[in-house]
Amino acid sequence: MEQERKVDHVIEAIAKYVVDTQIASKEAYRVARHVLMDTIGVGLLALRFPECAKHLGPIVPGTVVPQGVRVPGTQFELDPVQGAFSIGTMIRWLDYNDTWLAAEWGHPSDNLGGILAVADYISQRRVAQGEASLTMQDVMTAMIKAHEIQGVLALENSLNRVGLDHVLFVKIATTAVTAGMLGATREEIENAVSNAFLDNSSLRAYRHAPNTGSRKSWAAGDATSRGVRLAMMAVLGEMGYSSALTAPVWGFQDALFRGQTVSLQRPFGSYVMENVLLKISFPAEFHAQTAVECALALHEQVKDRLDQVKEIIVTTHESAIRIIDKKGPLHNPADRDHCLQYMIAIGLIFGELTADHYEDAIAIDPRIDRLREKMTVVEDVSYSQDYLDPEKRSIANALQIIYHDGTKSGKIVVHYPIGHRRRREEGLPLVVTKAKANYATRFPRNKADKILAVFEDQDRLATLKVTEFMQMHMI
Repeated sequence: MEQERKVDHVIEAIAKYVVDTQIASKEAYRVARHVLMDTIGVGLLALRFPECAKHLGPIVPGTVVPQGVRVPGTQFELDPVQGAFSIGTMIRWLDYNDTWLAAEWGHPSDNLGGILAVADYISQRRVAQGEASLTMQDVMTAMIKAHEIQGVLALENSLNRVGLDHVLFVKIATTAVTAGMLGATREEIENAVSNAFLDNSSLRAYRHAPNTGSRKSWAAGDATSRGVRLAMMAVLGEMGYSSALTAPVWGFQDALFRGQTVSLQRPFGSYVMENVLLKISFPAEFHAQTAVECALALHEQVKDRLDQVKEIIVTTHESAIRIIDKKGPLHNPADRDHCLQYMIAIGLIFGELTADHYEDAIAIDPRIDRLREKMTVVEDVSYSQDYLDPEKRSIANALQIIYHDGTKSGKIVVHYPIGHRRRREEGLPLVVTKAKANYATRFPRNKADKILAVFEDQDRLATLKVTEFMQMHMI
């Protein structure tokens, strides 16, 4: 008699959520609409940077896939896996899309690379067969579920503390959700997710000195594209591994998670999309967002006294100290956009922070490193506690400047960045402003205005066909 198949609880719960859960939250869809607009916008902005653009397109130059996945802002039509890589890479390149902070950190909209690619792939095949395209409501539903899977996994399971990169959770979420979009059964989704866990994860070495580099800007594209590949294999009948997490010695928990149990703090619903952090003001690692707000508040009073600065006290939380407190040389933009002191210095000197401020042309300004050397970074334990408090999830930073003559600025404190749920009504209109600026970098004004008008109406966007949405974004 065949033994009953017992699947690891986490894998089973993910598959059940994808297949069985209906999303009813109007707030989740409202935020998803803004996340979609914002995420595509930052991807379009990234196309200005040759180091990003070189990664996009077919693996074999000149290849055109019939009914291929369209890559926004380009003329590429690709297979779903490479389409997911291209879309995912442009989304993540500038570190300017949404963020989720918990025991693990990450960017749930990274999954949009796989979701958009699979949605376009499915829709074009359907239309070619005389059937209906998916709608953008289907895309937003998939986004909400991918956000939820990645974000809930991140609540208690710290990959960074065992040296692994957060993009594993992108791969898990994309695998599960795109398998569901492709029509996978619950068992097929379990098979796909088990294979995603067996892939394990990238090491975090490329995010930290002395190896910080541009891989961190395409790692999520790689993860979301791998998720699509595993999902497509699963619907073709590829087998799964029921104890991929829990198998003694050889499973993920023993082999890669130091014997810890992968756990789910809360049931899957729409919590993550409703509470996700929108990176509105600056293309900067999110733990530094409030620090840069503090720096801008001090810019006017310090800009003409930079040579009089004796010390800058930076008060922050433990996670910021662990990943973006950097001293010494910074070698490239990937290094600079993950340096708390660099981002603060830019804000104090220039009164703004844009993607261009990480490039070599700005980084050679000697004032930046002089200010960095004067910064003392200290932890406020209450900031660290509030960071982890599920009712607060603050990302607090404070700055105070001490001058050589003994005078000092006031201590500027910001607990919640503008993209936080506690500042949602203030933030969402600025998401629209940000998107308008980003779309203008790639499309003529009339075309950009036409696309953005669709985003302004929840019902209009929800009923729009995916094929039409993707065609609107081609050049």
